[in-house]
Amino acid sequence: MDHTLVHFEIPAKDVEKLRTFYTKVFGWKIEKFPGPMEYWGIETVPVDKSGAPVRRGVNGGLYKKEKPDQVPLTYVGVESVDEYTKKIESSGGKVLMRKEEVPGMGWFSIVQDPEGNLFGLYQSGS
Repeated sequence: MDHTLVHFEIPAKDVEKLRTFYTKVFGWKIEKFPGPMEYWGIETVPVDKSGAPVRRGVNGGLYKKEKPDQVPLTYVGVESVDEYTKKIESSGGKVLMRKEEVPGMGWFSIVQDPEGNLFGLYQSGS
């Protein structure tokens, strides 16, 4: 498995304002996920029926900022969130959010490198 970026997230004070901005500037398709979750999917490239990009590219999400210091996050694809959180801790990093499920999709964790940079780990459920 290539351990490449597989997802990104952008926090927004005003979701509609940023949705309009990124749609106008880049032509991204941004639509609210169904259900009660306040989360909008960002398609920078088209996806197939399973939600996987049909060509090279990374898709992401947009959500309402809950704290003023929230910053965009990138997610690295891994075979096992559990295995990689152990590797991160043994290599001087920190685990800020333990493994959580993304229902019907996979699992993720939020971690920090030794210099304090945040990023996520993502394990597909398939």
